[in-house]
This record gives sequence, structure tokens and C-alpha cells, in this order.
Amino acid sequence: MNKKILIFSTNYFPHVGGAEMAIREICKRLPENEYHLLTTKFEKGIVSYEKIENIHVHRVGFGSKIDKYLFFILAQFKANFLHKKYKFDIVWGMMASYAGLSAWIFKKFHQRVKYLLTLQSGDSDEFISKRTWWWNWIYQKIYQDSDYIQAISNFLIKRAQRYGFKGENIELVPNGVDIESFDRSQEGETIHESSQRELGIKDEDKIIISISRLAEKNAMKDLINSLKYLPENYKLIICGIGPLEEKLKSRVEMQGFASRVIFTSFVDYKELYKYLNIADVFCRPSLSEGLGNVFLESMVAKVPVIATEVGGIPDFLKNRETGLFCKVNNPQDIAEKVKLLIEDQELKNKIIQNGYQMVINNYSWEFIAEKMNNIFNKL
Repeated sequence: MNKKILIFSTNYFPHVGGAEMAIREICKRLPENEYHLLTTKFEKGIVSYEKIENIHVHRVGFGSKIDKYLFFILAQFKANFLHKKYKFDIVWGMMASYAGLSAWIFKKFHQRVKYLLTLQSGDSDEFISKRTWWWNWIYQKIYQDSDYIQAISNFLIKRAQRYGFKGENIELVPNGVDIESFDRSQEGETIHESSQRELGIKDEDKIIISISRLAEKNAMKDLINSLKYLPENYKLIICGIGPLEEKLKSRVEMQGFASRVIFTSFVDYKELYKYLNIADVFCRPSLSEGLGNVFLESMVAKVPVIATEVGGIPDFLKNRETGLFCKVNNPQDIAEKVKLLIEDQELKNKIIQNGYQMVINNYSWEFIAEKMNNIFNKL
């Protein structure tokens, strides 16, 4: 049966990654349903309504950062108007934050509509506690009153249970990977050579790559510091932007690593494979992580992964099987794991093949969309 689904998401940039890409990829593969998405304008000049692929996108707010904080109020007026017209079957809150709060409020006034909550956040429990202590009793209700919870990792399932979700309707459905975009082995040599020239990389250089938002939780400081324990020809490419960008660049200069660290700033999702293609190792020594799609994308690109044993990472990374674990806040241990993968070709090949096959078998968007369709049907 076709379903009418109202989605709350404070941001909707479907080509960037994460939660927004999950919405796009799932909805695209389940075209029999009708989707309306409520989000913020976020910046001036953005239209209030447009149809992006098969999703009706409705934007509310004033075109400023305050839109996110007022979203749970502004979105209700639009949601009620749309519900009178379309009679939604499911309200879908994307993450237990302002979007989840908005979905929860909508559910309170429309009890017949089923409420699905998706958990995606990679923030630590401590970080969430600092942000929600003053409205904690409502924050818990976002979890507790859900008709169904879909979490992208076991770590987030346990979080939902800690916040009081007691039902059986909770399911692990991870994010998927756009396999065709990252498995570009047929084009390998051409891409490899042009990317090397573009970045000034020599054949003898060993390349560590990290694709990360430059924020505290992704621990880029530790990755940069690991270069102290590695030979001069080991270089680091950091793809991403974030609040710590200038601090990290200053740290690189102060430590004399300017010739060894390349900041690419923002890289379009469709171009990431070019950078992965020239890397010997991918590393993000996270302090917390909901799942971390970029680890899976690296595996599809056949780049071996080093990560910390935190959050949702242990769901897919098995030490010395699909990747290597490094210690948290330990640059020297990061360096040792990098050298191990560079020097032990047999181990490296084993990890590459195991990681690649695991993602192909378990993380295609087709497989994920099928699991989400089962949840929609249950609701």
C-alpha cells in the first residue's frame, strides 16, 4: 500500500552525506510512497518549496542560523497545513534533536499518525547531556513515545534504551554506501596519476587520508600529531571543513608539517573517490561516532581503515579482519598502526578484501531501502 510520509529534518543537503543522504537514497528507491520533507531555509534566497527528485521539500524560517532553534515551532504550522491536505500515515523524525522534537510534537496532536524516529548522531553522551540538560524530560520523550526507532548502530540502540525506550519496535538499519561512486577500480591508474599531479605527491610518498568534519569529536589533532612518529615521506590529506580548521592549520605550521599535510577544504561527495584513490591508508581516530559512513566508503574504494573502538564503529570494523583499531587520544599508536598497514602487505590485502566484501554484502542502498520499507509496512 502506498504511504504518505512527513519527514522532519533540520537540514536537507542530499549530496553532502549523512542523514540527508540517507533520506534521499531511501526515498529514491521506494518511489511508490509520497514524501513531504520539512526543513529550514538556513540561508536567505532559498525557495520555500521545491521538488527534489521524488521528495516535496518545504522550507520554513527566515534564512538564518536561528531557523534551526525555532524549527520545532515554525515547522508545526506548515506540518498542520500539509496534514489537512495530504493526511499523512507516518511522521518521520530524523535524529533526536530539533527534528525529532518536531516529529514528537506533531504526533502529540495527531495520534493516529505513526511516529518513526531515526537515530544518526555521532555525538557522545556527554556532549548530548550538556546540550539537553535543561529540557531533558522532553528530550527523553522523543525516544520514549516513538512507535518505532531505527538506529544506524548498536551504540545508538543502547542510547535509546538508556533514554527510556522500552518497546520491541527498535531496529538496527545502518546507512548505506553508494557503491558505484566509490568502487572506481576500472579507472584507477588515470585517476591516480592526475590526482597525484594536482596535489604534488611523489611516487615514493605514503598517503594517509581522512575525510572528516573538522570538529573536536573527529580528533584530527591526534592524527596530525601522529606524523611526529612517521618518516618524512608519510603525508596526510585532510578533506573537510569545520570550526577547528584554522586551529588545525596553525598547529601544522607550528609543528613544521606544512609540506606533509594537505588541507583540501570542502570536497564534493562525487569527487571524494579521487582522493581515496591515491591513499594508502584511511584514518579517523574519532572520540565518538554514530556509525561513520566514510569508513565504509573507504572500504569500497579498497583503502584499508584505521579507527578507534568507539560508538558504532565496532559494528563493521573487526580488528585485523576489516580494519585496525587504534587507541583513543594516542598519536603514537596511530602511527604504529599506519606503519603496520604500509609494511605488512599480506595483512593490508586481507583487510582490503574483507572490508570490501562486507560492504558489498551488507551496506548497499538497495539492501537498506528494503529494510526501511519493511519498517514502513509494519507502521
